[in-house]
Amino acid sequence: MTILTILRHAKSSWDQHDLSDFDRPLNGRGRKSAPLVGREMRHRKMKFDLVLASPAERVRETLEGLAIGLGQKLQIDFEPQLYGANVDSLFKRIRALPEAVHSPLLVGHNPGLHELLLRLTRDDEEGLRNRIVDNLPTAAVALIELPAVHWAEVEPDSGVIRELILPRDLD
Repeated sequence: MTILTILRHAKSSWDQHDLSDFDRPLNGRGRKSAPLVGREMRHRKMKFDLVLASPAERVRETLEGLAIGLGQKLQIDFEPQLYGANVDSLFKRIRALPEAVHSPLLVGHNPGLHELLLRLTRDDEEGLRNRIVDNLPTAAVALIELPAVHWAEVEPDSGVIRELILPRDLD
């Protein structure tokens, strides 16, 4: 059994029109929600042995806030190919994880993360998947339990969402 946690970056700002999409920072709501989500993750005792993240500014700032809420420094592998990655690229990246990794955190952007979440999971008894079937909101976290022993064996529709954190539920 393997565990994959997915986190979409917190809400970003559109105030500076001269910035590239890659360089957009968080807005006030995003700066508030990232530590809140981190505290909730700590409360739920969520742990990661690897953090893979897009290097975009809003992801970096999300992870800074998340670390504050978690109360720990995160060791992060920023992978340029995760910025704007589509579902197929993300799925391949997950299947290429090393055997020594058991519970990674993947941090990035929609639509790729949302589509990956839908590809990996099936309906669950708690109805968690139904809550995000139309959209993975900013700063949302989904912990997926996958039956595969090895990452290369991960199959579509095999996982179940066991934890779902939506910032609107924390306010």
